[in-house]
Amino acid sequence: MTIYVINPNSSQHVTDGIDRAVDPMRAASPVPIAARTLAEGPPGIESQAHVDGVVAPLLTHCAALEEDASAFVIACYSDPGLAAVREQSARPVVGIAEASILTAMTMGQRFGIISILSKSIPRHMRYVGAMGVMDRLAADMPLELGVLELADENRTFERLKDVGTRLRDTAMADVLILGCAGMTAFRTDLENYLGLPVVEPCQAAVAMAIGRVALQKTRLEKA
Repeated sequence: MTIYVINPNSSQHVTDGIDRAVDPMRAASPVPIAARTLAEGPPGIESQAHVDGVVAPLLTHCAALEEDASAFVIACYSDPGLAAVREQSARPVVGIAEASILTAMTMGQRFGIISILSKSIPRHMRYVGAMGVMDRLAADMPLELGVLELADENRTFERLKDVGTRLRDTAMADVLILGCAGMTAFRTDLENYLGLPVVEPCQAAVAMAIGRVALQKTRLEKA
């Protein structure tokens, strides 16, 4: 049985970054963790059309893995297909946006989200509103870099420092969330630079999945 972390875009370098981000967590997991790429997805999920378009192939992908899965993690900050995969699967299904927000609220009072693009923010606002936690959101600010542009690490980190500083000093956020699975490499450096906790959503979601699998294992052993 395996925790499957599925990148709904087709960029393998994003999946590789996710795999590196969750690698230290494998020692704590009772089952293997495997990162996978949805080949049918766009290179980056940057619009509502992209979000909606990956739901059907994501459902098919997860259905094929169901018998071998301990849990699924949907590794895109828009949590595409989260409700649909939960409805389809008998396994725990965790979305990285939902997990990161829940995690951030245990680490600070007001969380800030670093988005890739301005057009991502309305989707995030709908999601935060649906979760009923808008009063805990300090602000959501964009890097104005697309998913593929995040591969330029120097440029991306400079933008992260600028946006993160504004979220800390202007919006008064006391914990930050990296609002894209393509930002996995920057959590530690940004946390050290800003002096604030920074939540990497894939790590937050995998931690939740590990917890769910461990709880299920305990229940089965007691039964």
